[in-house]
Amino acid sequence: MLATAEESLAGGGDADGNLVLLQALKSGSARKQGCDPFVQTQRSKLQHRRARINQQINKEMRMRAGAENLFRATSNHKVKETVALELSYVNSNLQLLKEELEELNSCMDVYQNDSESISVPMIPLGLKETKELDLLAPLKDLISEHYGEDGILFEKEIKEFMELRQAMRTPSRNEAGLELLMEYYNQLYFLDNRFFPPSKNLGVFFHWYDSLTGVPSHQRALAFEKGSVLFNIGALHTQIGARQDRASLPGVNRAIDAFQKAAGAFNYLKENFSNAPSLDMSASSLNMLVRLMIAQVQECVFEKVTLLQAQSDFLTQLQLAQEAARVEDVYSLVHQTMTQAHVKDYVPFSWTTMVHVKSEHFKALSHYFAAIALCDCPVASDAELPEHEKAFIQFHVTMPDGPSLRILLQDPEERRKLGKAHLKKAIMKHEEAMRIHSLCKILRKMDILQEVLSFAHKRSLSKYSEIDHEEDFFETGDAPDIHPKTHQKPEIKSPNFSQVKVTDLFHRLEAGLKEGDYIISVNGKDCRWSKHAEVVQLLKSTGAEGVEIGVITLQGSEGQKAADKKAAVMSSGGGLLKNNKENSRKSLMNSKSASTLLVWNKKSKRSKNSTYSVPFTAVGDNEAMY
Repeated sequence: MLATAEESLAGGGDADGNLVLLQALKSGSARKQGCDPFVQTQRSKLQHRRARINQQINKEMRMRAGAENLFRATSNHKVKETVALELSYVNSNLQLLKEELEELNSCMDVYQNDSESISVPMIPLGLKETKELDLLAPLKDLISEHYGEDGILFEKEIKEFMELRQAMRTPSRNEAGLELLMEYYNQLYFLDNRFFPPSKNLGVFFHWYDSLTGVPSHQRALAFEKGSVLFNIGALHTQIGARQDRASLPGVNRAIDAFQKAAGAFNYLKENFSNAPSLDMSASSLNMLVRLMIAQVQECVFEKVTLLQAQSDFLTQLQLAQEAARVEDVYSLVHQTMTQAHVKDYVPFSWTTMVHVKSEHFKALSHYFAAIALCDCPVASDAELPEHEKAFIQFHVTMPDGPSLRILLQDPEERRKLGKAHLKKAIMKHEEAMRIHSLCKILRKMDILQEVLSFAHKRSLSKYSEIDHEEDFFETGDAPDIHPKTHQKPEIKSPNFSQVKVTDLFHRLEAGLKEGDYIISVNGKDCRWSKHAEVVQLLKSTGAEGVEIGVITLQGSEGQKAADKKAAVMSSGGGLLKNNKENSRKSLMNSKSASTLLVWNKKSKRSKNSTYSVPFTAVGDNEAMY
């Protein structure tokens, strides 16, 4: 294992991070569950290439920033010419790296399943990369300064947290990998409460690379770290969804669940975090990703219906046509979103093309299944006719020209004519999908997609030839569009943070309660004017469900008269038990233990001249990444 690990360092990735993890592996202290740092799968090699490109982009951008500063500062004409030439080289390199990363983001094949069944490829996201982070000295200093404890005594906990962070950089593509990311995210919640007061920062920068452009960003705010991990939770769900064998019912159900959870993670990130420094976490990008995931869920629902509907009766074919129309509808919305001004230059061209191809492909399928319903299914009996009429009257966006609905459904020739019109439109849309597909070099390399499009086109041509008669002298009309309808609406599943129970790594610290602190509430009950004995009785009366304490610490070091409220929660286990807004999540803990937790307030600025403090558990505002 170690030999393989050492060899893999030459294959790309973050060299510093790999060396640190290699040392951890040799010492036997690395967290391995859910982590595959050195497994040489196609996906891991792809991620290593992504890390290498990200580092090169970072280097080129630093060079460009230095050259631009020199260009602005110098007044020497020859120096300006030299710097301008250097800038042209740097910009050229950046463009090449951007194209290489775009091609990497377009490598969908490695994320698909390995079964021999033919399924339309799904679009997965690569994980955001991050740099190594050393928290040992800053946390030791803060523990000594704020808690009055010897920071050296907590080196084990700090190192364990750093190992957890290192492990979550390479999560395995399964439930264990998701649990690893969730565990780290939940530990960040505890870390934020203990060590990141709004009035002070640790001087630590969190470095992350944009998932699609590779552009590096860094911020002191822990919210940036939390948001980036949440993004990776969503991205990992997309990879898990893409790898499922959707030719089986269990596989398609797992894919639906994974894409719904991906949509939930991106939507939660959009609603609860703001001011992200990287484009992949901007509101417009996240909105696009949520819509893309919903479209992929809808596509899986269509595939599920095809698996469940073994019969080929009239109503079943109408249902398939409307399900396909619904898929076309949502992919059209995604395509519109991807071609908006703030998104189109950012999203890989292969993604935009793939979405456009799918939109045309499923529109063709909707017309194909409409034709099958009309041409291959027997005319309804008198008992079946009312039900068929009810379904068909809501089937088209506009009623087709020609005879009345009852005559249309009972006359085989009229059914053939309308079916032929639907097939004509299906063939046109198939050909349009194939034309759009041919415009993208990357998609042309995807044999599976080419095979799916070609098969559907040939099937429609064959059916058209079958129902086309030599004596047909009438001009085939234009079939109306099909009304989209689905029996299973996609659900946006928000992350369930309580799913992964964690213990606060720093539970040995004294909840931030120091001599001179004032307890102002116990479980929401105001006790500012209560006697000491009454407060003690309140604390003793709490059961195993835990206690929430409101605390005030007077800040006198710089003559401040303002007080920062703290909500302290005591626990023996420290598991996250509630899932609410990011800034209103609580931990309920066992009061019998001496382990405690300090929570700083979040502050909402209302104007430049005034601020007010809101209790942590009551904040409903977004968490800003300043």
